[in-house]
Amino acid sequence: MSLPASAQQALQAFSQPASWEQRARLLMQWGERLTPFTDSERAASHPVHGCASAVWLLAERSEQGWQLRADSEARLLRGLLALLLARIEELSAAQIAAVDLTQWFTDLGLGRQLSPSRSNGLNAVLLRVQELLQQP
Repeated sequence: MSLPASAQQALQAFSQPASWEQRARLLMQWGERLTPFTDSERAASHPVHGCASAVWLLAERSEQGWQLRADSEARLLRGLLALLLARIEELSAAQIAAVDLTQWFTDLGLGRQLSPSRSNGLNAVLLRVQELLQQP
């Protein structure tokens, strides 16, 4: 399966930093790419259960397909969410179901820094995305 352009960009960006501190800084910069949710969007969104930190998710269908947005109050988690969305943008629901998140974050050099709770939370986000894309 070929990667979306933004996922290729992420792989290139995360191949550069050598230390965890540099990766963490880059991760927070990626998180800044997410448009923060307004209070009304948070209220109308779909909170993701299973995350240690609060995570909100919106999926809107457009002529181009699905538009996914995510937000969290945790800075590192915002970065992880941005990388998750970069990996799955432009993919069909079936392609999203086949994404191996553990491998994706390992490819980015972030696998060892993902605690079990963060890993579980990101998998919960991916499952929630899959559920939302199944809705009519």
